[in-house]
Amino acid sequence: MTSMTILGIESSCDDTAAAVLHGWAGAADVLSSVVMGQTALHADFGGVVPEIAARAHAEKLDLCVNQALKDAGIGLDAIDAVAVTAGPGLIGGVVSGVMCAKGIALARGLPLYGINHLAGHALTPRLTDGVTFPYLMLLVSGGHCQFLIVSGPDKFKRLGGTIDDAPGEAFDKVARLIALPQPGGPSIEMRAKAGDAKRFKLPRPMLDRAGCDMSFSGLKTAVLRQRDKLLTDAAMASQDQADLAAGFQAAVVDVLAEKTRRALTEYAPLTNVRSICVAGGVAANMAIRDALKHVAQEFDAAFIAPPLALCTDNAAMIAYAALEQMGTREPDGMGLSARPRWPLDQTAPAMLGSGKKGAKA
Repeated sequence: MTSMTILGIESSCDDTAAAVLHGWAGAADVLSSVVMGQTALHADFGGVVPEIAARAHAEKLDLCVNQALKDAGIGLDAIDAVAVTAGPGLIGGVVSGVMCAKGIALARGLPLYGINHLAGHALTPRLTDGVTFPYLMLLVSGGHCQFLIVSGPDKFKRLGGTIDDAPGEAFDKVARLIALPQPGGPSIEMRAKAGDAKRFKLPRPMLDRAGCDMSFSGLKTAVLRQRDKLLTDAAMASQDQADLAAGFQAAVVDVLAEKTRRALTEYAPLTNVRSICVAGGVAANMAIRDALKHVAQEFDAAFIAPPLALCTDNAAMIAYAALEQMGTREPDGMGLSARPRWPLDQTAPAMLGSGKKGAKA
């Protein structure tokens, strides 16, 4: 395959990102990766506000693309194709990215590839570590959590996932409950270091059920009840806050580790899986990484976790997914539409129900 230089654009949530990759599937170099966050814009609201996020993307996308090209030391004339997140995500942000990518592709006469944001995460281990197909992927991010057998650039079999709140959502909500700043994942991880994870008896939901499905809503409610018992007229005591953070994080770690163990037990012998990979924003949590690493060792499987910068939302993974999929499909062109919902495994039943826009996950 001829080497290609790809411009990637990502704007599915609250990070505006652009990147330039050069190479081909299985052997690509990240020439630049720029991420412009919006944490300060949403700080006063306790979470991401879709309208604010969409406006910020519209304001920053051209700046982000220019910076990515500058960092890569090239101009648009050196770009061979444009890749953009076309879903799933907050529709305002996705539309902003798709329109920006269409404008660049149309102006320069370049092929345009719309990429599933989740496929970007799922294929990241191929970019960072050259992992061979098939492999087991735990995709664990702000809005999604699922186990996948990844057997090709566009071949994903879902083994199970969350039936309610994804871990990233639960981290954010629990952080708000115990008065920690957003985003909740890093705040809880930091605060948990000073806490006693065994002080509170928090549940490990769905460990009494077979399979790889998970639930974190009940765990969040259990934290709420413990918090209410602790509250007085004053603010929550510092040690109470740390202990709740540690207990919650430990519960999430235990669930993810046990469900990963089940996924490997049930599916690895059937699919010739030799690697367990993890990606997505929550995969930046070191306690989760350490637990999954130990599970992989139990099964004599390789454990692959991309660098932290490529676990959270970024455009390098979007550009790389396009490189992978170029060999399996045609470009999308100007008919590309933004999609708020876009399950990776189109054959699996919807886990969170469906609406007029299709299956949620």
